[in-house]
Amino acid sequence: MAIKGRTALRLAAVIVGLAALGWNQLHKATVTEPVEAAPVATAAKPTAPVKPQAWQLGSLTLTPCELGQPNSGLSTAAWCVPFEVPENRDDPHSRKIKLRLAIIRSSAQVASKDMLVMLAGGPGQAATESWPGVATALQPLTAHRHVLLLDQRGTGGSNPLTCKSEGANGDEEDNLEFDPERLRAETAQCLKQLEGRADPRFYTSTIAVQDLEEVRQALGAPSFDLVGVSYGTRMAQQYAMRHPDAVRSLVLDGVVPNELVLGQDFAPNLDDALKAQFAHCTADAACHKRFGDPYQTLYQLRDALRANPHMVSFRDPQTYQSVQRVLSEYSLASVVRMFAYSPLTAALLPLSIDAAAHGDVGPLLGQAKLLSGDLSDTMNGGMQSSVICSEDADLLSKRPQDAHTILGTRMIETLQAVCSVWPRGSRPADFHEPLKTDKPVLLFSGEYDPVTPPRYGDAVASHLPQSRHLVLNGQGHNVINAGCAPQIVKHFIEGLNPKALDVKCLDRLRATPTFIDFNGAAP
Repeated sequence: MAIKGRTALRLAAVIVGLAALGWNQLHKATVTEPVEAAPVATAAKPTAPVKPQAWQLGSLTLTPCELGQPNSGLSTAAWCVPFEVPENRDDPHSRKIKLRLAIIRSSAQVASKDMLVMLAGGPGQAATESWPGVATALQPLTAHRHVLLLDQRGTGGSNPLTCKSEGANGDEEDNLEFDPERLRAETAQCLKQLEGRADPRFYTSTIAVQDLEEVRQALGAPSFDLVGVSYGTRMAQQYAMRHPDAVRSLVLDGVVPNELVLGQDFAPNLDDALKAQFAHCTADAACHKRFGDPYQTLYQLRDALRANPHMVSFRDPQTYQSVQRVLSEYSLASVVRMFAYSPLTAALLPLSIDAAAHGDVGPLLGQAKLLSGDLSDTMNGGMQSSVICSEDADLLSKRPQDAHTILGTRMIETLQAVCSVWPRGSRPADFHEPLKTDKPVLLFSGEYDPVTPPRYGDAVASHLPQSRHLVLNGQGHNVINAGCAPQIVKHFIEGLNPKALDVKCLDRLRATPTFIDFNGAAP
């Protein structure tokens, strides 16, 4: 993947759910105790109820707030309070940082004692910004349960490890050659910007687990129902390992095993997903007649771009202005990977690849610009570096068999270059040990997930006697909103019996039919 000043610390190795469902919850909060109304002149006139100003939960006093969504005018009503923690938990006199804590309040007069906790993906996404992507799945549970949204340190409103762009911006051309020295210099520039406000060594998953437990205690020590999405599934497992008595249940969507070295399998996982997705086209007479073998066409295009990377023009889908980019094998790999995450965009891949192979790059690069723009606005590259460099980078190694895949070894090379400069925090000796618990666990995978394939869910479930792993037909990465999955999640959280769940409704799910042209699939 090409490296630019703006994108160097986003890391091409991001494990992220691309759920983009907007949701505007008009949440009507109530207070535990009635608020006294102002005196009125006459009893004949009813007075309007006073809007609640505060909500005491445990030792925390929360006030009404609105959670904005990046690239949207929509917002979600919530209750918020800043939560202060030491940056270095081994030094109580270290710098203090504030975490953004928000709660989606239950509509019940008396909510359940257990509390839902949404753990965001990435690493690098913030829970308060990612909430719309899972709100559809969890909203039915808010009838009786509060939902805790805590931006993990280094993301969102929790002292984000954000660096200002220098030099190239997202609309400028990609670099054609991988330059580790340039990447290391850009990483050093970012670290210089963070001086005085953050020490990247203290923004790891392990320390974030400690933050979450301190928040739980401040809330009155409720039991947690952990809902992890993508990287958030690793956070859920790490928390359950350290604080088993605090956990009531776990829902893991797009499962990242503790044993996994983040970044190591990206190339073969993408290749496997593309083969499976494209097999639908070759098995369909109309699609096969229109596109032949899309997998073969993709590699032919990759080989042509490897021999001749060149400048291309296309219309920006947002501004309609003509823009120019260098199309290379690396930019192609990045675009194809983004398309593969969702069944909707995966259905466009054969058509977009065929158009690009015939000289029309607009469909491929235009859609990619929309996807990458949404992703870059919700992903914190500095925090991502702190997590991966501390927890996985020393275990990464380039494998010869990956070199000829679409993704190749570029992501691993990128991670190794960044992590040769980025400060590393500590990693517990048992960090990469599998989670072993008898807590109820529900796991979800998409059949064609290009980053966390179903075998990952199988591996995690093998250590969990009270678990069930559901693989959703035709789906990609992050499937908790697909079909009837929200109702299954509701029944699981309420009943805590994963093996007894009726999941027949999931059988109706299918892959999105491949687009033959821009009007849709063949009739």
